[in-house]
Amino acid sequence: MSQVSAPGPSPAPGEDAGGDEGDVVISVDAVTLRFGGLTSLSAVSLSQRRGQILAVIGPNGAGKTSLFNCLTGVYTPQEGSITFLDRSGKSTSIVGRKPHRVNRAGIARTFQTSRLFNALTAFENVKIGVESRMHTGPLGAMLRLPRTRREDRASDARATELLDFVGLRNRANDIASALPYGDRRRLEIARALGTAPEVLLLDEPAAGTNPSEKAELAALIRKVNSQMGVSVLLIEHDMGLVMALADRIVVLNFGQVIASGTPAAVQQDPAVVEAYLGAADPDEPGA
Repeated sequence: MSQVSAPGPSPAPGEDAGGDEGDVVISVDAVTLRFGGLTSLSAVSLSQRRGQILAVIGPNGAGKTSLFNCLTGVYTPQEGSITFLDRSGKSTSIVGRKPHRVNRAGIARTFQTSRLFNALTAFENVKIGVESRMHTGPLGAMLRLPRTRREDRASDARATELLDFVGLRNRANDIASALPYGDRRRLEIARALGTAPEVLLLDEPAAGTNPSEKAELAALIRKVNSQMGVSVLLIEHDMGLVMALADRIVVLNFGQVIASGTPAAVQQDPAVVEAYLGAADPDEPGA
């Protein structure tokens, strides 16, 4: 996992210390997204450090999924900038870039609802992700040129490795639609990892999982982060999971950042408590 040891500038209020600007892998600066008269995101700014698990939380309608869609090229904000910096130091502007080009740059995502190829096997689903990084064109595929055969063997091996990594090697030949829900979630992560991302965006990965599946998923996310060196940015409503996983948390409410910092600091922030629980009524006893 890449780290920069040189001291950086003092963090802004609400920010936790954690490296200098050279650590940043994603930078969001004053992003505003509007749909007609509705403002979904209003001057949102945040940054993610390389190797970090960053959680974006907030009540329903806070703008979390809109932010994810901006980060992956699904939506184009009207104002602001989104920059991805890869390990080589290359800077890529995400705004206006098509989703498949965002993925090629090094950002992969999963979705709140399953987007697997249900009629294909677990192995085939992961291989599709791996093959997005291959260079064989239609002609090479038809003629089965030597490079095509080499890439095919390499993609088979990588798909098997990733299934093993997420604990699904014994389900490789099972049809995706027949997998238990927790296994489907892990399969989606394996397919996303097949695209060789530097940043993995997880949209409510624990939604619909039982406590056992949730614990396995948390362990897998830590493993992706620590063993593969992939930075993880997640949206999640399960605060227990967020507090257990996140190095840092950004809180959105009504499309604006209202808090940012370590889990302990965010948990005690009055603005966060109010956003989730509502302001206390001054006429109530004890208010």
